[in-house]
Order: sequence, then structure tokens, then C-alpha cells
Amino acid sequence: MQKTKLGISVGLLGAIVYLTGLWGGYFTAALLSGYILLAESNAWIKKTSVKMILLMLVFSLISTIIQFIPDVINLISSAVNIWGGYFSIGAITKIVLFLQNALGLIKTVLFLILAAKALHQGTVSTPPIDTLISKNMD
Repeated sequence: MQKTKLGISVGLLGAIVYLTGLWGGYFTAALLSGYILLAESNAWIKKTSVKMILLMLVFSLISTIIQFIPDVINLISSAVNIWGGYFSIGAITKIVLFLQNALGLIKTVLFLILAAKALHQGTVSTPPIDTLISKNMD
């Protein structure tokens, strides 16, 4: 079993990386990833760290795009309201809420599975992210 400079196994650090991505927020994730990229020599843990950051960014981007829809509707509603009119699409709010909840569930399940697989230095294939990492890190 390969050890990190912290004295723990590479697999355990990989699991910590994914759990940090799930619960720790961007600052903690960036701090941990920065340490790994600068101090650790194991290629798998470096790729795991970058994959976690990229997955966090992808989930944030998707969430932003979903939230953009009601923002546009609110802008139209505000413009119509200037002239005393009213504009609303109530079903959109329900759809956006469903999509945000589904995205949160998918993120949680994916990161938990990745953390469990990381304990044995495994991973779950995410083709676009894995391809991007392979192109830029190999």
C-alpha cells in the first residue's frame, strides 16, 4: 500500500479528496488540491484531485445554467411590471426546483461512490472529464 507524505494511504487521501469536494466547499478543496499537486508524487492522487475540482466546477456550471432560467423570467416580469403588467410562469419554478434537487442528489451520490472507490484507488468513469485530464496531465 502506497503512502502519502502525510503518512496515510493514497487511497484514503483520495477518499478524503472527494469528500472534501462534496462537503468542504471550494476553498478547502482548492487548498487540499494545491497541497496534493505541489507536494505529492503519486500520479493517481494528482489526477483524483484535479478530477474532483473539475467535477465541482461542472456541477456548479450546470446549477448556474438551471438557475439562469428563472432569472430571465424575473427580468421579463420586472420589465412588464414597469408598465403595470404581470408576467409569470409558475410551472418553471417547480421545474427548476426539481432540476436543482435532482442535480444535488446526483452530485452527492457520485461523490460518495467516487470516495468509496478511491479507498482502493479506483474511480468511476466520467468520459469528458477523464479525457480532459488525460490530455492535460499525461
